[in-house]
Amino acid sequence: MFDTLRELLQTNLNLETAVQNRLLLSLGVLFGLWLARLIVVHLANRRYADEPRLLYTWRKAADYTAVILGVFLIGRLWLEGIQSLATYLGLLSAGLAIALQDLVINLAGWAFVIWRRPFVVGDRIEIGAHAGDVIDVRLFQFSLLEIGKRIQAEQSTGRIIHVPNGQVFKDALVNYSQGLPFIWNEIPVMVTFESDWEKAKRLLETILAQHAPDVQDAIKRYQQRADKRFVISYRNVTPTIYTAVVSSGVLLTLRYMVDPRKRRSSEQAIWEDVLRAFGQHWDIDFAYETVREYLHFHERKQPPIHEAPTAVLKRPRPEPSPDTDT
Repeated sequence: MFDTLRELLQTNLNLETAVQNRLLLSLGVLFGLWLARLIVVHLANRRYADEPRLLYTWRKAADYTAVILGVFLIGRLWLEGIQSLATYLGLLSAGLAIALQDLVINLAGWAFVIWRRPFVVGDRIEIGAHAGDVIDVRLFQFSLLEIGKRIQAEQSTGRIIHVPNGQVFKDALVNYSQGLPFIWNEIPVMVTFESDWEKAKRLLETILAQHAPDVQDAIKRYQQRADKRFVISYRNVTPTIYTAVVSSGVLLTLRYMVDPRKRRSSEQAIWEDVLRAFGQHWDIDFAYETVREYLHFHERKQPPIHEAPTAVLKRPRPEPSPDTDT
């Protein structure tokens, strides 16, 4: 078989014997690496069929290993006189650093992501002006399923953003998923000054207690993990309501922890219950920006009887002067 291939190469391409041998060996290396990768992926599919994240990790590891081995093995075949692996790597890295600076930075970013793991596939992150769920990590870029911007409440837009790996060295990276599986969320509810704000706050406390998830068990499990990377010591994670006075009314702010992917559905359920509850009470009204006529003497507070202002004395009408015409 090899003799036949050599004859074809000699007849059609007129290549030297040494070049033919290197070419055949290179093809053999590529075929062997492809076959080995195919076997590894097949075994991973059988073993981790129900675990997509582990299956993704195994497939990526097989791809990277095949590419790296292919570069090393084929490079040593074609570069005569370079038998030292250290020399080969030095020349390769120097050439890449000069000609492909951006690609080298992206490759270093990929090594940083794999080593330090600021995020993994499945995490929700924000980097620079982009936010989304990580769906793929490659040698030179990672991909996000975009959230926000065109869509409210940080829900998916359906668009995929490809971000260069070198971006992790330039912009601050926010991870929604590392550490505790919850984030703080706040919902402002404003009622008018004339409303019974204390009753409104009691109603909101009841509604919040029904919808806010119980995060105590999740926090305890995180504190007991042996591999935890971050020192997160929340002492009070109980849902609460803060009261403040603003220009348009009394502001009641609901604060609670929620799964970042369930924030919009959580707010919807809370707002629907708030609308139903406030609709049953005539003495609670939402405040909003509006224009009205304010007559102070009609709307000011009424003083006690003993502090009522005395009547204004009428002045006598002045007599007309003799020189005035009638």
